[in-house]
Amino acid sequence: MAFKINHLHIKTADPQKTVKWFVDNLGAKIVAEHLSAETVGFRVDLHGLRLNVTGFVKGQKLEQHFGMEHLALDTDDLRDTVENIKASGARILEQRQLPDGRHVCFFEGPEGVRLEVMEIKK
Repeated sequence: MAFKINHLHIKTADPQKTVKWFVDNLGAKIVAEHLSAETVGFRVDLHGLRLNVTGFVKGQKLEQHFGMEHLALDTDDLRDTVENIKASGARILEQRQLPDGRHVCFFEGPEGVRLEVMEIKK
């Protein structure tokens, strides 16, 4: 049985603000917008990764919560990426070197979503 990632779903109190941050700071593109009595939602393409960003869904029986642990993204220019993140006002949480020599940076995105950028191993 084979698996692959279909999407990552982020629930947030302000879906529009969260999506705008991903578009402005990480180059994401809005693919679809869904407005209904149940929720506000967006489908976003983050360089090939599908993000679904919504508020709470009215009437959903499964317990709902905001957030996720973190999303890690590869970058071919970590230094430039970190400078752009800092310029956006995002809070840098930690920068470190992994045992394999790559550098990573954890930062806080919109609504407290924890993100990580990792330099691509050369």
